Amino acid sequence: MDHLVTWCRDNHLELNALKTVEMVVDFRKNAAPPPPITLCDSPVTAVESFRFLCTIIAQDLKWEQNSSSLIKKAEQIMFFLRQLKKFNLPKTMMVNFYTSIMESILTSSITIWYAAATAKDKGRLQRVIRSAEGDRLQSAIPPRPAGLQGPEAGR
Repeated sequence: MDHLVTWCRDNHLELNALKTVEMVVDFRKNAAPPPPITLCDSPVTAVESFRFLCTIIAQDLKWEQNSSSLIKKAEQIMFFLRQLKKFNLPKTMMVNFYTSIMESILTSSITIWYAAATAKDKGRLQRVIRSAEGDRLQSAIPPRPAGLQGPEAGR
């Protein structure tokens, strides 16, 4: 840790000890708790999960928290998509809203978490996507990314 502090100081970077957290990933059966870490005379908080670049990383390297967070955001955006539908906006504007907002959130860091997501989480995610694509947008929305296509895509 001292080496990190020295390197940051030499490169004119300032570490914020209050925003720094520690997450230990240890799959041993008898894992001993690590000694507490201090940074610039401040203790570093140990956490079980944290958000990094809008992706929730958990200590057990499972992605349920991240999937739930994404689905919650997508459901909030669905409210706005329904409002646009009520105002009879042109289909192209609704598709632009969907692709720029909804898809960008759902596919953020998808290459990291999607392969390890559970079938339940993938199903929940696909249900939100199908709901958003409903009858009103279906014909105008471009094809989904390969990872988000349902089992019917290969038929």
